[in-house]
Amino acid sequence: MKYTGFIDEQSQGVFIISTTPFSKDGSIDFDSADSLVEFYIEKRVSGMTILGMMGEANKLSANESENFVKHVIKRVNNRVPVVVGVSDAGLQNLLRLSQFSMDSGCAGVMVAPISGLNTEKKLYGYFAQVFDALGPDIPVCYQDYPQSTGVHISVECFNRLVKDFPQLIMLKHEDCPGLGKLTQLRDTAKSQNLRRVSILTGNGGLYLPQELVRGADGAMTGFAYPEMLVEVVSLHAEGKTEQAEDLFDAYLPLVRYEQQPGFGLAVRKEVLRQRGAIACALTRSPGPGLSQSDQLELSKLIARLENRLNEMGQQTNK
Repeated sequence: MKYTGFIDEQSQGVFIISTTPFSKDGSIDFDSADSLVEFYIEKRVSGMTILGMMGEANKLSANESENFVKHVIKRVNNRVPVVVGVSDAGLQNLLRLSQFSMDSGCAGVMVAPISGLNTEKKLYGYFAQVFDALGPDIPVCYQDYPQSTGVHISVECFNRLVKDFPQLIMLKHEDCPGLGKLTQLRDTAKSQNLRRVSILTGNGGLYLPQELVRGADGAMTGFAYPEMLVEVVSLHAEGKTEQAEDLFDAYLPLVRYEQQPGFGLAVRKEVLRQRGAIACALTRSPGPGLSQSDQLELSKLIARLENRLNEMGQQTNK
C-alpha cells in the first residue's frame, strides 16, 4: 500500500525514531512492532522514522530490514508518513532498500554520509552519486550526525546540495554543538534566497526548546515519552514558549539519562517496555543492557517524573 504523500520542505512536528523490538531470542518481534506503532500514533506523532541508528539498522540483515519496513508500513496504514533510514556503505544496497521502501509505501528516505568523507569535495561528490542513483522522485532527508559518522558538513556545503538537488528536502540536524549552525542555516537561506528545507532535530530532544527558537520545524528523535516532544513542539507553535520550557524541564532528567552514549538505547527500550509499548527490552548483540543498579536509578527517575507531572497538573487546575 503506497503512501499517498511524501515528506517535503513543509514537513514539521515530531517524526519519532522507532526502535526495532526484538524477542528474547534476538529475532524481530513483529507483535511488538504492531503495539509500538499504535503507541506512537496514540501519542500523536506527526510521522515515524524506522531503521535509524537507534533502530539498530546495522544489526539487521537485508531481508530483515525489508520485512520490517513492509510490516511497519502496512501497520501504519497511511495514518502518518514513514521515513526509512537507508544509509549503507554500498551504494547498490542503499539504492535497493530505497526502492523497496518507496514501493512499499514510505514517504521518503534518510541518508547519512559514509565514513571517510574527510573533505567537502568528497562529501559533495558522494551525495551527488546518491542523488543521481535515487533519481528526482525520492525525497531525501540528510542525517547530519557527526558524533557517529565522523563526517562534518558545513553550512556552505549543505546549501550547495540544496541548490543543486531538489530532492533534498529535509535535514535531520544533530551536530553538537549545533545551535549556531541551525541559525546559520536559516539565516543564509534567507539572505541567499535559497529554497527553505524542513529541519527536524535529534539528540534525544536534549536541546529541543532552543532548537525550535532557532528555526527548527520539530524533532526527529526517539525519546521514550514522545508525548512530551509532541506537546513541546505544539506549545512552541502556539507561542507558549515558557510553558514549553516548563514541560521540557520536568522530563529533562530522563532525557539526559537516556542520552548516555552507548547506553541510552537500553534505557529507551526498557522505558518503552514498562510503558507497554514493547514486550522485551533486548538490544541485539553486541548491545547494552541494564544492571540492577541501572534499573533502580531508572525507577527513581520515572517516579520523580510522575510526581512532578502530578504537581504541574495540580498547579494548572488551581
